Amino acid sequence: MSRYWLLALAPFFATAALAQTTPSYHVAKTVALGAPDSWDYIVIDSPSHRVYVAHGDRLTVVDGQSGAILGQVMGMPGGSHGIGISAATGKGYTDDGQAAEAVAFDLKTFQTGKRIKAEDDADGIAFDPPSGHIFVVDGDSKKLTVIDPKTDSAIATIDAGGGLEYAVSGENGKLYVNGAEKKEIVRVNTATNAVDAHWPIPGCTSPHGLAIDTAGHRLFVSCLNAVLTVVNTDSGAVVATLPIGQGTDGAAFDPKRKLVFSSNNDGTLSVIQEKTPDTFVSLGSIKTAVTGKNMGIDPATGRIYVTVADIDPAAVVAPGPGGRPGRPKPLPGTLKLLFLDPGP
Repeated sequence: MSRYWLLALAPFFATAALAQTTPSYHVAKTVALGAPDSWDYIVIDSPSHRVYVAHGDRLTVVDGQSGAILGQVMGMPGGSHGIGISAATGKGYTDDGQAAEAVAFDLKTFQTGKRIKAEDDADGIAFDPPSGHIFVVDGDSKKLTVIDPKTDSAIATIDAGGGLEYAVSGENGKLYVNGAEKKEIVRVNTATNAVDAHWPIPGCTSPHGLAIDTAGHRLFVSCLNAVLTVVNTDSGAVVATLPIGQGTDGAAFDPKRKLVFSSNNDGTLSVIQEKTPDTFVSLGSIKTAVTGKNMGIDPATGRIYVTVADIDPAAVVAPGPGGRPGRPKPLPGTLKLLFLDPGP
C-alpha cells in the first residue's frame, strides 16, 4: 500500500482504535427480598461471599453464590442504611438512622447486640482494616463516629465540617469520605481519627457513590449531576470526569477487569474502563431496571449485585432537587436482588 493511502486511511484506523464496546453482563439470578420497600446500601463480604442488603428495619443476608437467603438482621425501626463487617471479631454493624445509633450483630446468628450512640442521620458505614475500626458516617450531622469492635464502644467523634454521604477505606491508614454538602473529598487519618485533608471536586454535585482502586491510588465518585469524578488518593487532584446515568447512589470497581461502575436510578449501570490510572474511557451502560440505584461487587468473581423493585404505574413522581428526575414509587413487596455476571 502506498504512503498516500496509508495517510488517507489514518483517520479511519484512529477512529477504529478508539471505538469501545460495552462489556457483556447478564442476569444470572434474581432473588426476591420482599418488604420493606425502602432500601439503601449493598455490602459484599468477599471471603464469605455474603451479600448484605439494608432495607427498612432490617438487613437481609444473601448467599452471593447460590442466592439463598441466609437470614435477617432485625430491629432497626428508624431505618438501616450502612453495613460494616469486622470478621476478626465475628461482628457486623449497621445503623438505626432515626435513633442515631450503630447496631452490632453476630455474623453467625444474625442476632443484634449492643446499640452504640452515634450522631443524627447515622447512615453509611465503612470498616478500616489497618485500624480495625468501624466508621459511621453521620451525614447531616457532618460527623463520623469511630467504633472499636473489640469493646463495642465509640472511641472518637470526627467533625468533617460539612454534610457527608459515604466512605471507603484506602487500606493505607486513610479513610476517604464524600463531602456531599461542600463538593469535596474529606480524608481522615485512621490512626489519629483526625481530618487531614479537604479536596475540592467542584464539578461534582452531591457526591453519592464512592469506590476505590487501592493499587492505582484512585477514587471514583459518582455525582448526582450525572458525572463520575476520578480523584488521586495521594494528592486529591481530579484526574478525569466522565458521563454516567441519572440518579446514582452507588459505585464499584472491579480490580481484575479494571472497570468502574455507577448504579443509577434510571435503570442503567454505567461502565468506565481504567486503561491506566490516568486514562479512563466510557464504555456505555448496561440495562438493569428503573430504581437500580444501589450496587455492590464481589471482586473475587466480578459478579455485580443491584437492588431493584417493580414500579407503581399509578404513582405520581415529583421532580427531584434541581429539576432532576424524581424517584419512582415501588410496588409494595417487590424488592429483589439482581445477580449480574460478566460474559455472554
